[in-house]
Amino acid sequence: MTAPTTVPGTSRPWLWMLPLGAVLLVVFGYPLVEIVRLSFTDATLVADEPYSYTAQTYRSIAAGQDFVSTLHVTFVFVIFSVIFQLLLGFAIALLVDTAKRRGLRGALVTRTVVLAAWAIPGVVIGVIWSLLYQESASGILNHLGGLLGLGSDHAFLSDPNTALISVIVANVWRGTALSMILMYAGLQTVPRDLLEAARIDGAGAFQSFRTVVLPVLLPMITINLVTITVETFNTFDMVMALTGGGPGTSTQVLALGIYDQMFVQLGLGRGAAMSVVLLLINLVMIGIYFRHTSRREARV
Repeated sequence: MTAPTTVPGTSRPWLWMLPLGAVLLVVFGYPLVEIVRLSFTDATLVADEPYSYTAQTYRSIAAGQDFVSTLHVTFVFVIFSVIFQLLLGFAIALLVDTAKRRGLRGALVTRTVVLAAWAIPGVVIGVIWSLLYQESASGILNHLGGLLGLGSDHAFLSDPNTALISVIVANVWRGTALSMILMYAGLQTVPRDLLEAARIDGAGAFQSFRTVVLPVLLPMITINLVTITVETFNTFDMVMALTGGGPGTSTQVLALGIYDQMFVQLGLGRGAAMSVVLLLINLVMIGIYFRHTSRREARV
């Protein structure tokens, strides 16, 4: 009887994971532990200034009006960004998928143009939109407004009442591409025979979407929702380049608030505590994602 053969290295697979584990521990584990530790201190970035351990850091930021305002701005920014990214991403994906199935020209070009926005760095997007929003007749949007008789002196970024809306519009333009990619991938999994059967049975476009397409897309919609929500919560570069959090704190999202606390006000402990808050928000979203995927795998 032939003895079973063993592929070298498979009896101890954990040995192959040690180098990667060590890298992850150094790159992610240590900074994470250090941030959590610093969040329980009153440390500052002032040289040689001693610090002590205290739980007052979390209490002080929770009671501070600046932190409450930052959270409010962040949630408004995230909610409206995610809603419009999801809707526009799905609409564009549906148009591209329909054009592809019907053999219409331009489907590939449309998909490529939308993807270009996703490939552009956030800082560059901030600069591009700052040129669009420039508050003079030379600004592109103000120039178009003048041509259309809508006025050419709109203060898109310097007015606290419109600054956040302007930032949300720029972020929606940036993030719609990722949503479109995910929704387009989901549309490719819709069984064409079911759509054809629904059409033969007399179902209209809306009924076919509700009974055939939507149930298949629900898992991808959930993944899309979680992904763009996490990405939007962590937005920093685009807002920094576009407004820097101003005017005042009207566009100061949480990631920008962390930067302000640490490197402008030099409050290392307070900035670390705000970082932990952002981390907890991300962990909640990741938990929702894993819970959804585990349930779906259990059904399969």
